[in-house]
Amino acid sequence: MSVIAVVNRKGGSGKSTLATHLAAHFANCGVPVMLGDVDRQQSTQSWLRSRNLRDLPRSAPIVGWAVDPKRVLRPPAGVRHVVLDTPGGLRGFDLARVVAFADVILMPVCNSIFDRESAADCFNEMMALPRVASGRCKVAAIGMRLDARTRSAEVLETWARGLKLPFIGVLREAQAYVRCVEQGLTVFDLPDAQAQGDVAQWKPIVAWLEPILSTVRRPELRGNPSVERPVPVLGHLAAPRVVVDDAAPIVAVEPAPARPVVAAPVAIQAATPPVPRPTIVEPMPRAAPVRLGWFGWLAPRFLHR
Repeated sequence: MSVIAVVNRKGGSGKSTLATHLAAHFANCGVPVMLGDVDRQQSTQSWLRSRNLRDLPRSAPIVGWAVDPKRVLRPPAGVRHVVLDTPGGLRGFDLARVVAFADVILMPVCNSIFDRESAADCFNEMMALPRVASGRCKVAAIGMRLDARTRSAEVLETWARGLKLPFIGVLREAQAYVRCVEQGLTVFDLPDAQAQGDVAQWKPIVAWLEPILSTVRRPELRGNPSVERPVPVLGHLAAPRVVVDDAAPIVAVEPAPARPVVAAPVAIQAATPPVPRPTIVEPMPRAAPVRLGWFGWLAPRFLHR
């Protein structure tokens, strides 16, 4: 499964709106998705309960997941994407745990000096983490609630270029988003005539996400170009020798040379049974308790790396 986390330290930046619309987009494409609400306010879960009361034949089911430190949730079979809505003020160890589980981090940013400074500080902290610095976790910014009559989009794009932060799209300020969230819907659920302009703004965002989410991560082969892995010999039968060439996709199997069968000598005297030696069991040292903080519950099995 691919994990998309919506992160921004500043409250009111549109994290829940972005997370619910991403989940609905995947669901309307027929992709089973899980919407995780890491925020204690549980905003996305309220939206999901309203959505479950509606008949949406084009939408695949969206599985909800709320904060519960006392249990570990196993996702149902077939879930392909997980969208996480995170709380504001995420920093330090809590931010590092989210980055450790996420494949993509989207930062919704509004056009104000306070939003830009907060987002820049959060991005700089994430760039110090190994997964983001190595490129295994992609980070991108999205302009939220921008007025089309102003140069807000240009200002945010210039700001992101200075940070070397990918700026993948802009969502305008429209009442359609407010009405949809109140009814458990998204702009993807509205008729084409009502949301054609808003849906068009999501195309560059989805186009940036598709190749990342569809990439299958495979282990990299390192070391010598040709690696020989011997197989243990059992009894008088020698197993074939397998030679793997990392530079070629062909695995060569060389037959093992035949070994002569030698009969075991007959024992003249009965073997003396070994004297059993006493077993001393040493007590195991007690491990020191590990303090994970309030964010320690964010370690479900379906997010382990």
